[in-house]
Amino acid sequence: MSRGPRGNKGATAGLPKFDQIDKGVVKRLLSYIFKDYKKEFILVLVCIIFSSVASVSSSLFLEILIDEYIEPMIGVSNPIWTGLLKVMGIMAIIYLVGIISTFFYNRIVAKISQGVLRNIRNEMFMGMQKLPIKYFDTHTYGEIMSYYTNDTDTLREMIGRSVPQFISSAITIITVFCAMLYTSVYLTIMTILFVVVMFIVTGKVGGKASKYFVARQKSLADINGYIEEMINGQKVIKVFTYEDRAKDRFDKLNNMHCMNATRANQFANILGPILNNIGHIQYAFVGFIGGLMALNGIGGLTLGAIASFISLSKSFLSPISQISQQLNSIIMALAGAQRVFNLMDQEPEEDNGYVTLVNIEKDGDEIKEVSYNTGLWAWKKNDEYIELKGKIDFLNVDFGYEEEKQVLFDISLYAKPGQKIAFVGATGAGKTTITNLLNRFYDIKSGSISYDGIDIKDIKKNDLRRSLGMVLQDVNLFTGTIKDNIKYGKEDATDEDVVNASKLANAHDFIMRLPNKYETNIDGDGDSLSQGQKQLISIARAAINNPPVMILDEATSSIDTRTEKIVQNGMDKLMNGRTVLVIAHRLSTIQNSKAIMVMDHGKIIERGEHDYLIGLKGEYYQLYTGKTELE
Repeated sequence: MSRGPRGNKGATAGLPKFDQIDKGVVKRLLSYIFKDYKKEFILVLVCIIFSSVASVSSSLFLEILIDEYIEPMIGVSNPIWTGLLKVMGIMAIIYLVGIISTFFYNRIVAKISQGVLRNIRNEMFMGMQKLPIKYFDTHTYGEIMSYYTNDTDTLREMIGRSVPQFISSAITIITVFCAMLYTSVYLTIMTILFVVVMFIVTGKVGGKASKYFVARQKSLADINGYIEEMINGQKVIKVFTYEDRAKDRFDKLNNMHCMNATRANQFANILGPILNNIGHIQYAFVGFIGGLMALNGIGGLTLGAIASFISLSKSFLSPISQISQQLNSIIMALAGAQRVFNLMDQEPEEDNGYVTLVNIEKDGDEIKEVSYNTGLWAWKKNDEYIELKGKIDFLNVDFGYEEEKQVLFDISLYAKPGQKIAFVGATGAGKTTITNLLNRFYDIKSGSISYDGIDIKDIKKNDLRRSLGMVLQDVNLFTGTIKDNIKYGKEDATDEDVVNASKLANAHDFIMRLPNKYETNIDGDGDSLSQGQKQLISIARAAINNPPVMILDEATSSIDTRTEKIVQNGMDKLMNGRTVLVIAHRLSTIQNSKAIMVMDHGKIIERGEHDYLIGLKGEYYQLYTGKTELE
């Protein structure tokens, strides 16, 4: 079968380099906060301000406490404690206000961060539903899953920790800086010099760490994609005893991730101790220089002022150090945010169709539109109803999944209403590609495809696909009951509709033998059911919507001959009265087709009824008689 391009491109797609992460990412993250949590965010700001002011006020009170109360009491035989206790009580109240403010804003931030992530995940998932099939053909499932797990987790770290930390640090730095200037201009200048040194160190070390954090995100995505492939292919791995080679490949990916993560964390982890030591040196300098100034009467410094300034400088350097230590989280969050936004910004599937599809009832020549499925369909174009018959026409169609690689060449064919058209040929001949084009999973390069004389480009995609029932070789069932899976294409279907569709598909008998019948739960992809049972459910799922056109894509190629007869009988009932396009692996199932298209390397090389093709003694004859086998 010819399908869209797949591979590990998704492991690297959309991964930003550090210098490509701009302010727009931060701005966009903040927009999610302000959009739904503006009041809560304002309350967080108020609490942060109270917390920062409380911290600064407590440091300023040290000067009053030491100079006006503790120092005068030194050497006094009967000191009066009233004033000292009063000031200490005020300081306790200030500290309590700071603690309460910090407690509340941390609780509110947790609510904001989880709410924002919920909204982002919702927007990601809704956007993903609108993406074209091509996106999923060119991105591994593991890579897409990493958007919802690893990348959103880094966003949680940023929104829940880094953003409030930044705001708290900024407010603290501003208030403390003003208090430091008020206490001593000279010591403030000295402190600023140390801050400059800290920024230089942060830039040097952080710059080296950044590229490894971005590389770590990439290598983690590579691992996720590979694990997903290995989980899905466990049976194949065991059959071909590929375990050792799979492990070797995983070891290489894992070692690369370990190297990137180790180097990133090495640079990030040494940053904190370096900055802390610079802070300790700064405290010593402030104490030493401040003491000399106080002893020499310079700047009007007192012992209390020096103690207060040391406390203030600690409060000034600490948030700078904290921001620096959060550098790894910030870089990962920005890289993760950009990857998430890249997914959210993917161009949705284009749909310029204006012709809609409706269900109708007929009373003579009068057509009436209804909201339920009557089995009669009509195109609605400019308030005019055109009854849907199911005629398919391909005219000189050329197509390639990639611009430089064409896979279909000058395909022309037609299927009249109620006819069964079969496609045979080797894997990669282009059979499945034709059905992909009919569904408009991809758009053609040139030529035209019409449906009842209407160019499919003019038909709304959802309506087009709703009228095309599909039974695929690979059955996808979903977690839920059997009834839920059969109703997947028609949510308003009644229990009677479900039973009738199951009987039509020959699925009713085996379902009634299950413990809970139609309410039997299916976990995962229906591993508790046989391949044939899953295929019968998929046929019932296609039948319940009563589509005028059916596409059967090698629906019996993966089941045994006995089960095939049951499934084939169900499909024969399903095909009755409908236009049917069949991709066949077993030629015995298509002998009654109105026309058989023999394909090779994207071209139709033979076409006609079974007997006619046998008489040609060409490629179809070779395949049918077993002289040539389908690959």
